[in-house]
Formats: sequence, structure tokens, C-alpha cells
Amino acid sequence: MQNAADIALMLAPLVSADPARPFVVAQLGQSLDGRIATLTGESRWINKEAALDHVHRIRANVDAVLVGVGTVVADDPLLNVRRVPGRHPARVVIDPNGRMSPTAKCLDSADGSRRLVIRRAGLSAPSLPHGVEIIEQAADADGRLDPRETIATLHARGLNKILVEGGAWTVSQFIDAKAVDRLHVLVAPVILGSGKAGLSLKPIDRLSEALRPEARVFVLADGDVLFDCDLRSRT
Repeated sequence: MQNAADIALMLAPLVSADPARPFVVAQLGQSLDGRIATLTGESRWINKEAALDHVHRIRANVDAVLVGVGTVVADDPLLNVRRVPGRHPARVVIDPNGRMSPTAKCLDSADGSRRLVIRRAGLSAPSLPHGVEIIEQAADADGRLDPRETIATLHARGLNKILVEGGAWTVSQFIDAKAVDRLHVLVAPVILGSGKAGLSLKPIDRLSEALRPEARVFVLADGDVLFDCDLRSRT
């Protein structure tokens, strides 16, 4: 079991965040060589039990958990809190082109949590279950939605603390847009040697352009390592 003092330190920036502005934490689980899945797409379980507990602990301390539609299509996650005590967050799916199935597990209303789906404005898409909040957002020329506008829209709806949980493309888009306050990278001591890479940001030409955030490091109870990166401190 993880040390209670470490847990308090991991959660401190989130718990103490200024309620007057949005606070966004993004998380990514990966292998030692930066892979989030094998070439066939298998990703369960790169990280171990303590890392999963950590993700659920973050969920229990945010107002909303956000994923891209690709994660919903591939994994059909519940996005609730099961591994630790705590309340279920609102569930938000970015689905610009209406790919989401109305039977997706994260749209289930059984636990009473809010369910929100963000689509590009003017889209004609299949209807979703009763009670799902549909948010329309203007898209750019490539059909992409601005992460900063997404966060502002959720904040205006009372969702201040937000976990961007996946997938890697969505996390990367939010980092590139400077819409993330803290990044939690959960690294497992396993080497895949090939497969899908984790973060994929806009290319840089020089090391001086690289993000070098202040980071805290925690060794989890079963050997995975958490890098807690303060992206507001990056140079």
C-alpha cells in the first residue's frame, strides 16, 4: 500500500488549486522506453496496481475526467472511481465527428454523474442517451477543437478541476495548447522495444525549445515511478 504521506504530496497541487481558475492535470502511463502499447495495440497492463490506484485517486479528486473519442472506441472505459474511496467525476468525451456509440459505458447514468460530449458545431450525429449534455464547439480548418476553449467551456459549466486521461494524442494536444497545469507520467520498469509511442508534440529544432518542467518523483508501492511535472514552470 502506498505511503499516506506520499499520497498527500501527490494530491497537494490538485487539492489546493485556486478555485477561481481551471486546473488541469493530464496523465499518461508508459513503459521505460516510452511506449503506451504494443504494435498490436495491447496496453493492459503496462502499469501495475499502484499506478491504477493513483489514476482512480486523481479521478476521485477532480470535477471531470476527459478523454478523446478514440479511447472510448478502443477501450470502452467506465471512467468512474472503483479502486479507492471517493465520488465519481463527471465524464467528458471529445467527439468532434460523432463517432461515439450511444451504448458506450461512460454514458451510463446509473451512478448519477454528469455526462458531457463535445462535438464540432453544426454536426449532424446520432442521438445520445437522455441526460447527456451536448456541447458544440467551433473547429479549425482541420476539424480539430481548441483545448483551451474546451477547458474554458467546462469551467463555465462548473467543472473546475479536470483530469485529461487519454489517449496519448488527446494528452499531447492539450500540452501543445498550453492547457495543462500538471502532467503525471507513470513509468513501468518494462521495455517493449517497439509499439505506440506516448507523447507526440509539435517538433522542435533545438534542445533549448524542449519543455523542462520542475518535477517531483515518487516510487510507487509496486515499483512503477510517478513523475509529477509542473508544466506552468516550464522554460
